Amino acid sequence: MSTSDRRTALELGARAERAVADALESDGWTVLARNWRGGNGELDVVVERDGVLRFVEVKARAAADPTLADAVTDSKRRRLASAARAWLLEHGAGSECAFLVALVSTGTPWKIEWIDNAFDAR
Repeated sequence: MSTSDRRTALELGARAERAVADALESDGWTVLARNWRGGNGELDVVVERDGVLRFVEVKARAAADPTLADAVTDSKRRRLASAARAWLLEHGAGSECAFLVALVSTGTPWKIEWIDNAFDAR
């Protein structure tokens, strides 16, 4: 991937993360962190509502990209689980916590598909 392509991908990812955070806030969630790093991983967005925590992984792809649903690989899940454990050690747990995957399809208009309780962290 060229430097220009990498920069474009990073910019798209940042825009998608903003769109997801904005959508969650509009739905009553409070954003606690964005791009939080710890436990050898990164959490794109951490949100809370009524004591419920969601560790949000944002994946953005072109609308026609068939790999969107497979975007969170096993190794990525392990890194997310490690980061979530580090978050919980540092900040404490809510009454419930889970992984929420936001699949952002960047067609016109953008669409967000939500997969709550997307995977088990064991």
